[in-house]
Amino acid sequence: MRPGLYPSADLGDSSGIHAGAGQKDENHMSLHQERKSELVTKFRTHESDTGSPEVQVALLSERINMLTEHFKTHKKDHHSRRGLLKLVGQRRRLLDYLKSKDVTRYKKLIEGLGIRK
Repeated sequence: MRPGLYPSADLGDSSGIHAGAGQKDENHMSLHQERKSELVTKFRTHESDTGSPEVQVALLSERINMLTEHFKTHKKDHHSRRGLLKLVGQRRRLLDYLKSKDVTRYKKLIEGLGIRK
């Protein structure tokens, strides 16, 4: 065993892992409840709406934007890139559905989100 490869027992850390090593950063790749509530309020179609295509697309777009920022610093994170592609595909399907059902709602949504330049 090479020195420094495994944590030693005399460090006072009974778990053997670094403090905070497995914890996610609070701002990292998940939507905060306040931001999520803002998006739902902005894009909902009625007072108790949380699942309309508009709300779902807005939430997906926010996550996609967060992941896009993540990839600017973590270029080799290919596992998360697959997750990004799945989110983009899900958003594409929801937008296609909305476009087939109501073109005016679709146009208003893409204008409000700033997608489809």
